[in-house]
Amino acid sequence: MRALAPARPGSDVVLRQPLPRWPFAAMFVLFPAWWLLGLGEAVWIALAAVMLFLLVRRGGISFPRGLAIWLFFLVWMGISVIGIDTGDRLVGFAYRALLYLSVTIIFLYVYNAGASLTTRYVLGVLTVFWLVIVAGGYIGVIFPLLSIHTPLGLVLPAPISSNEMVQDMIVRRVSQYNPDGWAKLDPRPSAPFLYTNGWGNAYSMLLPIVIAYLVEVRGERRFWWLLLAIPVSLVPAFLTLNRGMFLGLGLALVYVAVRLVIRGNGKALLGLLALAAVVAVAFATLPIAERLTHRITASSSTEDRANLYQEAFDRTLDSPWLGYGAPRPSEKDDAPSVGTQGQIWMVMFSHGFPGVVLFMGWLAWAYIRSIRERDPAGLALNTVLLVVLVESLYYGIMTAGLAIAMIAAALTMRPDVLPSGLHKHRLGRFV
Repeated sequence: MRALAPARPGSDVVLRQPLPRWPFAAMFVLFPAWWLLGLGEAVWIALAAVMLFLLVRRGGISFPRGLAIWLFFLVWMGISVIGIDTGDRLVGFAYRALLYLSVTIIFLYVYNAGASLTTRYVLGVLTVFWLVIVAGGYIGVIFPLLSIHTPLGLVLPAPISSNEMVQDMIVRRVSQYNPDGWAKLDPRPSAPFLYTNGWGNAYSMLLPIVIAYLVEVRGERRFWWLLLAIPVSLVPAFLTLNRGMFLGLGLALVYVAVRLVIRGNGKALLGLLALAAVVAVAFATLPIAERLTHRITASSSTEDRANLYQEAFDRTLDSPWLGYGAPRPSEKDDAPSVGTQGQIWMVMFSHGFPGVVLFMGWLAWAYIRSIRERDPAGLALNTVLLVVLVESLYYGIMTAGLAIAMIAAALTMRPDVLPSGLHKHRLGRFV
């Protein structure tokens, strides 16, 4: 790699070697390989360690204002380990702690790699990740009973591989579907994630980024096939019957429309309305309304979630400062563990009320700070941060959703950087 020229005499700008792109690209572009191997998002821990090594080796790591909120959360999360009471929960706590540290390193890497990880490049990589998710959704629609025994299952010892969470990793399924269940519900695509809700969370957060990337590449050949991919992606998206995803996408659509009206950008607003029309046609064409009605009548998931949320809050009152360190079994029969049905509830139950205030406070700070962004990419990233704030109420956003949010925050917080490493003012704000 060619060395950078030294700074001019008297300049207060220090030119540093650009950070390489490959660790960031490997996380998302190679995700199908990680999924098939059985590693999935766990491999991001190793790649984040590589990023940390590269950051330290280069030196001069910059931190944006406000990151202290998130760092205080990490400290508080670490202290809450005193609430752990079993070895299995300690393993789960350690794994989640490593994921939290990993997304922090991803944030710092993107924030400090402005010369190499340009906004256009990052949007492009995340767009590839979105295409991977869409492809996984189609596999789940076409082959709902497909399961893949991954190589990870061959190397793990029996005591570890027998764990329920590990079983979901070493035997990959492409949909959430139980033909023997008492409620006869249709298959819901989930690949390349463990659960359909994870698919819906990632899809709804990435779609604004994909649209922003379309603006970046307008006039290029890739624009047209990517534009076609958006209506094509609606098929698996709708067939997830993911009400939380519908809410997130609807919120994003209305929010961007209001922002465009305020700015008087009629051309962009017309494009957004055209997209909304395509969505409406797809919704009317596919048997979505009928399946949603059937799912609501055949499943008590909404009532069950409300009961779990209430239980999580009530039990946190008994350990309000540090929580319990990890989710625990519900006191109600046949209910999921408390702290597993929504990120805000997991953080509150696991790390206490101060923990959830710090966690949500960081996301709120990132959203508020990014409101000033007016270019198409900035508006999309600001929308992503709004969506993750809302979806944290009912989705577990670990790890893909939180990683996407941290990347969005890093892009909006960092100063723009010229190829040489010099900072510049943002230009061309028109939204």
